[in-house]
Amino acid sequence: MPAPATPYVTLDHAGRQQLKITFDGPRIVSDAGLLAVRDLDRRLGVLAGLAELFPDPRSAKYRTHSTEALLIQQVYQLLAGYPDGDDANALRTDPLFQILADVAPDPERPLASGSTLARFQYAFTRRQAELPLQERPVLLEVRHAQCERVKLFNRYLLGLFVRTRRTPPAEVILDLDATDDPVHGRQHLAAYHGYYRQHQYLPLLVYDGHSGFPLAVWLRPGAVHASCGAVAVLAEVVAALRAAWPGVRLVVRGDSGLAVPEVYEFCEAEDLSYALGYGSNAVLERATEQALADVELYYAFYGQREPHVQRYEELPGYQAGTWPHPRRVVAKIERTPQGSQRRFVVTNLTDRAEAVYRDFYVQRGAVPEQPIGELKNGLQADRLSAHGFCANALRLALHVVAQALVVLWREAAAAAGLAEVARSSVGTLRQKLWKVGAVVRVSARRVWLQVSASWPGQQLWARLCAAGAVFATTLGRPGPACAEVVM
Repeated sequence: MPAPATPYVTLDHAGRQQLKITFDGPRIVSDAGLLAVRDLDRRLGVLAGLAELFPDPRSAKYRTHSTEALLIQQVYQLLAGYPDGDDANALRTDPLFQILADVAPDPERPLASGSTLARFQYAFTRRQAELPLQERPVLLEVRHAQCERVKLFNRYLLGLFVRTRRTPPAEVILDLDATDDPVHGRQHLAAYHGYYRQHQYLPLLVYDGHSGFPLAVWLRPGAVHASCGAVAVLAEVVAALRAAWPGVRLVVRGDSGLAVPEVYEFCEAEDLSYALGYGSNAVLERATEQALADVELYYAFYGQREPHVQRYEELPGYQAGTWPHPRRVVAKIERTPQGSQRRFVVTNLTDRAEAVYRDFYVQRGAVPEQPIGELKNGLQADRLSAHGFCANALRLALHVVAQALVVLWREAAAAAGLAEVARSSVGTLRQKLWKVGAVVRVSARRVWLQVSASWPGQQLWARLCAAGAVFATTLGRPGPACAEVVM
């Protein structure tokens, strides 16, 4: 019987020679650089610790993949740039993803399929399947697991933030922001939002303003107000941080969507500093008319020399109709070639108006705006394609856990003086350090990945492996013995 022909493709010529592509080479993976992230993950016990707490109502009788393996598979698919559940069908026999999930690279031992991951996101179980649907007590356990998972993710993010700080911080800035997450189907609780002009969800996220570490993520229906649930989320975050660091100073920062009386009152009752964007109104515009006129006059004389003119004012004694007492409002009056504008911030900070606005409030452009942009663009967190709301909440939380791993990896790089990595976006890290081809060879004693000798990132990648080990050791989590690095 003749041997099957090797598949090949013939393309145009390369010079005078014919170009032929065959599919009979050794097993090659394309994301070998993620092994450095996984090494830090193992040392810090990030996904292992999450898996230990994770409610999983699946029947042990039908369980093939552990909770930890399923979490690892989903998080590292996101880091590698595969955001959809169906991507698992193509990656489940990929040797690299098997290695990441602590499975020996073997085509006969595939990882979970896309269907298995979808059932996991819904906390589906076959237990009591022999009973009629309305008579299954396990369905209450399933519903409890769906809801508890979202709460667990948020508690775990706070605990992870606390235990990965090398020294207790003197100050934590709580950057809150709502962001649009468009949907493209009939997802549960998605709704049309008039401001964004699309059908969407409206998640609420909280970040540490200094490090960009995610502290909370809550998926919300698409048409709720931006401040919906903000006080409850803040209360949990504040309680956890003060329990860990009783003397820490907490400052709340957010845009005008969070500027509602409930948030002010909570901050004042909890002795929190805050600076929140505030929408313009006729009273504030009248109070800043003279300042705007002065800026316009200055611009008329010196606009050619200074095309961007700014002035900062404090408006003492301002009290909105729903406020029980006056609050401090600072204003930025600006004139540019495009026209004039006035922006307002309500705050209890005592710094000069210019310092409050320019040196503190507008730093929101770095955090949380950049991390949210990275979450949606680099990690593609806006692809919440499950039908159920709780399943989509879990998917969003997995994206945020992936982002937390990236932040920790950057912090390890920064501690080692590798500034080019500490400042890199997910897209840059993926392109330069994670998307690395390697030949996989397996023997009885070891798994061997051979990367090209001409790869330009080899020196930096090796330094990052060592930096991760040192970083974990400084946190009291040395993990396994550091691998030998010979370059």
